[in-house]
Formats: sequence, C-alpha cells, structure tokens
Amino acid sequence: MSIIEKPPLAAEPGAEPAPDHGSDLITEVEPFSTWTGRTRRWVLKILPPQKLLPESQPSYVASWIYVFGMGAIASLAIIIVSGIVLSLNGPSWWHISSLGHFVNSTHLWSVEFFFLFLVVHLWGKFWMAAWRGGRVLTWITGVVSFAVSIGAAFTGYLLQTNFESQWVSFEAKDALNAAGIGAWFNVANLGQMFTWHVVLLPLGVAAIVALHVILVRMHGVVSPIDAAETDAQVAIGTREVSK
Repeated sequence: MSIIEKPPLAAEPGAEPAPDHGSDLITEVEPFSTWTGRTRRWVLKILPPQKLLPESQPSYVASWIYVFGMGAIASLAIIIVSGIVLSLNGPSWWHISSLGHFVNSTHLWSVEFFFLFLVVHLWGKFWMAAWRGGRVLTWITGVVSFAVSIGAAFTGYLLQTNFESQWVSFEAKDALNAAGIGAWFNVANLGQMFTWHVVLLPLGVAAIVALHVILVRMHGVVSPIDAAETDAQVAIGTREVSK
C-alpha cells in the first residue's frame, strides 16, 4: 500500500473519461423489493469498495503512531491460532509436552504484545483526540475491546491448572461472591472458565475489533491535530529518503 497519494493522470485529448465504477455503486437508486437488495445498497453507500480496500493513504500514516493498531491485530491473530491449538489438545497438554510448552509460550507472549500494542494505540489516539470527525463510535469500540480483552486474559490465568491458577481463582471467587455474581460466573469451575476463555470472550473481542476496523474504513484514518504541517513534513522526509 502506497503512502503518498498521487494526483490522477490527465486524460488524453479526445479520449472519453474513464467510468467511475465506485460512484455507480454508491448512486444506485433503482428500487428493491427484497431486503437483500436494500441491504446491499445501504452497505455500498456507507462503505464503498474504494473505502473498504483503499490503494493509498495520506502521507501522515507513515508515522509510527499508526503502526500499533495493526500490531495489536496481528498479535490477536497469533493469539487465536495458538489458542485453538491449545484448546484442541486440552488444558493440561502443555504441562507434559515440549511442543505444548512452546505453543503455550507463544500464546502467552502474543497476549503480552497484544496488550502492549493496544495500550500504546489507545493512549496515542487519546492524545490525538481520535474521536474527531464523527469517530466517537470508533473510539468507543476500541475502549470496549480493551475491556473485554482484560476479561479474556483473566480467564486465561484460570486455565493453567497449577497452583497459581488455583490461587487466582479462589481469590477472585471471594471478590465475585461479595459482588453477588459468583453464582453464575464461577471462576473455580474449570469447564465454565474454559468456555468463557475459548469461545465467548474471544468471539466478543473478534467481533468488536472487526467492527472497529470497519468504522476506521468508513471514516478514514484520523489525521493529526496539526495535519497540514505534519503531512508536509512527512512528504519532505519521504522525498529525502528516496534520493
């Protein structure tokens, strides 16, 4: 994906203008008698293909602050893949297998990097006031994904099937019982926590992150507060590096 946007090439004299298929998709106005047709028209209106899969981005995206969000998504992908391998072999497999120990370590460190990238991403967007330009829901989904991820990480500690997981679970059980929710969220029940950690919470995180990415595509990448100055500086720096 290119960083510096290029101006469109001028048409040759006498040549017919190239058709704009994107605008045709957006301005589709024929009536539809089915909900599928109306849904397609609505989706193409708010998220046309050129927004969903853009070929270029503004030059300020070359800044490192825009990297951490993608780093969190990449870490999440590794978490899901390694977690599937661990869940298929059972919660105690990694204790008795060298391969299981490696997969478990990969799962652990991908979680560590996920939270590192996510926290830096959230703080960076906070100081950039990333909710500007109608992006409030984008910011909210990012915060909610962080909160749900904390719950997923907590239930992961309860599946270690060792003394540490027992200590964490019974300390947490006292707190949850005092809060009145220990009857239906029993952290001492390994099967229940396995379901929460492997199925429910990962599906929640994945769905919220997917919605977050779609909202970013709809509204575009948020610009720095001093976007004009930053864009010029990055463009100059890019030209100097290419010389």
